[in-house]
Amino acid sequence: MAIYEDRALRLHYDIEGDGFPVLLIAPGGMRSTNDLWQRMPWNPREALSSSYRVIGMDQRNAGRSVGPVSADDGWHTYADDQLALLDHLGVEQCHVVGMCIGGPYIVGLLRRDPARFASAVLLQPVGIDDNRAALEEMFDSWATELAPQHPTMTEADWAAFRSNMWGGSFVLTASPAEVASIGTPMLVLMGDDLYHPQSTSRLLAERAPAATLVEHWKGDDDLVETGRTIRTFLATHTP
Repeated sequence: MAIYEDRALRLHYDIEGDGFPVLLIAPGGMRSTNDLWQRMPWNPREALSSSYRVIGMDQRNAGRSVGPVSADDGWHTYADDQLALLDHLGVEQCHVVGMCIGGPYIVGLLRRDPARFASAVLLQPVGIDDNRAALEEMFDSWATELAPQHPTMTEADWAAFRSNMWGGSFVLTASPAEVASIGTPMLVLMGDDLYHPQSTSRLLAERAPAATLVEHWKGDDDLVETGRTIRTFLATHTP
């Protein structure tokens, strides 16, 4: 475990293995922490650290990481953190692998700094499809726990922050037209539940010009092939 600090921001991260770097963005919604990978059907920390330098982080105000909060915060705030950590570690280019909320984070990163990422793997990305209330409820639960640490934040401030995160559409950090401009090779492993709708994965894979959709990947009978598919994809796109 290590810490990246920038004024009031403290990001905890783990580095495992050696080789071409892979940035991990864990599931968990606003509570995205590197340790949550241990509970997922496919765990990149175990699967990739024998061949890659795997960098996993707790997002701001999740797990061991802490940072300021404001009404202006949104997806860009977390992208700033993710890119700052890569800068801190001297990582000029890497793969990025994310699950759940990692999907929108990755799409935002690929739009903002495409040269930084050799390829991207998105496992059941979060998206909007008749589920906004559930995603907002998830945010409110997290915010209620966090609020005592940020007494200057008003209800209106928290509502603005929530809208910045969950008030959009599709994959939240890009429209379908904007996704169509992303040329980074992308492997999309389909979601199939309230928070990770099939429609988001399908449209993302349809619009991104270098994307491949994997429909079945997390059943017990699928996991060996899932690991093989992801490792082959990353190896193919490793410079």
